[in-house]
Amino acid sequence: MRNSPNRLVATIFGAVYLLVGLLGFAVTGGVGFISTDGGLLLGIFEVNPLHNIAHLLIGAALLFAGLANVRAAKATNTAVGAVYLLLGIVGFFLVGTAANILALNTFDHFLHLASALVLLGVGVGAERGTDRRIASV
Repeated sequence: MRNSPNRLVATIFGAVYLLVGLLGFAVTGGVGFISTDGGLLLGIFEVNPLHNIAHLLIGAALLFAGLANVRAAKATNTAVGAVYLLLGIVGFFLVGTAANILALNTFDHFLHLASALVLLGVGVGAERGTDRRIASV
């Protein structure tokens, strides 16, 4: 894993998103499952139970891929990065609407965009010159 930026990033991001998903449940007591207003995680990130579950699923996918092999980590980093890029952009238009079922706020959008930049940057840019026999390890 030390030799693969994709595996390292997927493993770290996976563990962080799993932790965030678990911590989110500490602030969402009494918040509706798809409430457009949620509890504040770390005092600034708005979350509801659905948002927490999304973090758990994304974290699990990234962690599993990071621990599996380079090919899985690269594909997962790229896919999650692309979804976060889309969510980061579209999310700005969801705030204050009934479609905001993840209780997203502006801080969430900037965090999703930052995550997208890192995940896509590593997913698309790293391991380009890696030998194919090593890439599956």
